[in-house]
Amino acid sequence: MPIMEYIVINGQNRLQGNVSISGAKNAAVAIIPATIVSGGVCVLDNVPCIEDVVNLTKALESLGVTCRFRDDNHTLIVDATNITSHILSEELAKSNRASYYFMGALLARFGKAEIPIPGGCDFGSRPMGYHFKGFESLGATCSQEHGIVKLEAKNGLKGANIYLDSPSVGATINIMIAAVFAEGVTIIENAAKEPHVVDTANFLNKLGARVNGAGTDIIRITGRQQLSGSEYTIIPDQIEAGTYMIAAAITGGDVTVENIIPKHMESLTSKLREIGVDITEGLDSIRVRVNSPLKGCDIKTAAYPGFPTDLQPQMTTLLCTGTTASMVTENIFENRYRYVGELRRLGAAVKLSSRSLVINGSDKLTGAKVEACDLRAGAALVIAGLAARGKTMISGIEHLDRGYENLEEKLCALGANIKRIRED
Repeated sequence: MPIMEYIVINGQNRLQGNVSISGAKNAAVAIIPATIVSGGVCVLDNVPCIEDVVNLTKALESLGVTCRFRDDNHTLIVDATNITSHILSEELAKSNRASYYFMGALLARFGKAEIPIPGGCDFGSRPMGYHFKGFESLGATCSQEHGIVKLEAKNGLKGANIYLDSPSVGATINIMIAAVFAEGVTIIENAAKEPHVVDTANFLNKLGARVNGAGTDIIRITGRQQLSGSEYTIIPDQIEAGTYMIAAAITGGDVTVENIIPKHMESLTSKLREIGVDITEGLDSIRVRVNSPLKGCDIKTAAYPGFPTDLQPQMTTLLCTGTTASMVTENIFENRYRYVGELRRLGAAVKLSSRSLVINGSDKLTGAKVEACDLRAGAALVIAGLAARGKTMISGIEHLDRGYENLEEKLCALGANIKRIRED
């Protein structure tokens, strides 16, 4: 019989202390495939030790790239000098949604790529049309047969003006990576502004690329003929930081979240202050304190700098314990509420109305057996378990391993009663 893993939480312990945030998952999973465009050795520091990173290094190795971690597992050394293949296997592609970044990287390096439709969390359609539109504008042909995406630029990639109908993070990064070797200038309009878009651009520039405007809605890439290797430090994880801030708030805690960029957290800190959380910002830290019952508020997810969809399930869970009603509206993914049924099993008073959740606050969450359906849903259930009376058992925790490094250890250090168990 297969071995099942669970996270078991005995709730209602107040979190206190300091927690250090790992490197950003969403930045790392873009930058690691982007090393393919390098003409030398790349040394990536502050890499999160998570399953998605491991899977991406396996994908690189399958293409003939040399990868190794230093002893601390947070520095990854990548040498793509002798990369041999432009074809990624189905097994490796389906293990990670971010494998679609190999499209732009391989297209830039070889002028062609074959990538199976990627896997990852399933919470609604994330169409590849914006990616294909960008590649075709650069001069590539795009086709899809039997679940395989085939890209080829027979006459080379040429700079172009590309307007994205929606500021897609994945498409912005993919086009940006592909365009570093395109002849002439590429301009991406209505580009995504997320911190990991900026971090990927900064990495490419460290290799010698010319990417300007990342963090604004117009990005300009001037093509180069060759890039070098370099050392680069990945930014802290905005979503991991937010998860611990919300965990501190729901337990009435006093936690300082360290190794972060407070500017990246502004949409969350604004909402936490609105519901009554005491927030103190340092140069690279935020202290979260709660000394009185929290109110409700309304949340609408939006592209950066709006409220991030990746913190919506966690924030919804916190609002379920507020003293007044709240409404949460998801504007990015149409099927990101699948975790709500599991919250109800824990006693949350929440119902779906059109594309919004209507929440009646309550402090009566009680432990139960629940299942994580995706990465951030799993984080939401952990947060709920921290606040619930009694024992909460969470299955499906392989999703959490994709994006959170040492989750149980970090929460235990803050005073949580949480552990991982295995059973047949």
